[in-house]
Amino acid sequence: MATPPLTPRMLTPTTMSPLGSPKSKKSTATVRPEITLEQPSGKNKTTGSKSTKLFRRVRSVFRSLPIMSPMCKFPVGGGRLHENHVHGGTRVTGTLFGYRKTRVNLAVQENPRSLPILLLELAIPTGKLLQDLGVGLVRIALECEKKPSEKTKIIDEPIWALYCNGKKSGYGVKRQPTEEDLVVMQMLHAVSMGAGVLPVSSGATEQSGGGGGQQEGDLTYMRAHFERVIGSRDSETYYMMNPDGNSGPELSIFFVRV
Repeated sequence: MATPPLTPRMLTPTTMSPLGSPKSKKSTATVRPEITLEQPSGKNKTTGSKSTKLFRRVRSVFRSLPIMSPMCKFPVGGGRLHENHVHGGTRVTGTLFGYRKTRVNLAVQENPRSLPILLLELAIPTGKLLQDLGVGLVRIALECEKKPSEKTKIIDEPIWALYCNGKKSGYGVKRQPTEEDLVVMQMLHAVSMGAGVLPVSSGATEQSGGGGGQQEGDLTYMRAHFERVIGSRDSETYYMMNPDGNSGPELSIFFVRV
């Protein structure tokens, strides 16, 4: 008998691995979907191990790193909005997800059925970012230091100074997708845009040293089309587009080397 397709509310993920996310006890009743996401076009499969080691090293020390830049500089340029499309941009799928009180994650895919080409962990609580998006425009700038003879692609930089609407907000870290990240992407593979929650089991708690667990609640997500605009080798921008096409992007994410 064929198994019915999974929907965002049919699966109960037990563990989320991004920094600050709750870890849960294993449950024999939890069923994980088979990961059928496709490889992005032009994906280099030979660099995974070296990249993973680099990201793990950066992730382990990023809280203690100094601020890289004292001010936020939004890159000048980019396309003009025309009929819900940025001139010169490439359409991709972007997903913001995370527990409301923990750091938000941004996954960028070529389409909802492909593996992420970019996964960022931002030092902004998920609930706070979604709340800000509900009341106005949000601009996120991710800055890193420009180095002589830079050959690394800008989105392959491992760590960024993070600014939200011009205010220093900690750091952003690029990391490799975990199994739990891929479960979330698989659950949403049929969703092109929208928002909702992914319920977790009642046993999903954060174990603290003092004893006892704290229920973190549902994992929140928001998915939309983004327009990717490459300004130069040192600047790249992602604009989240409104589905109604009646106004500009609600969220703009700027990558810049300064």
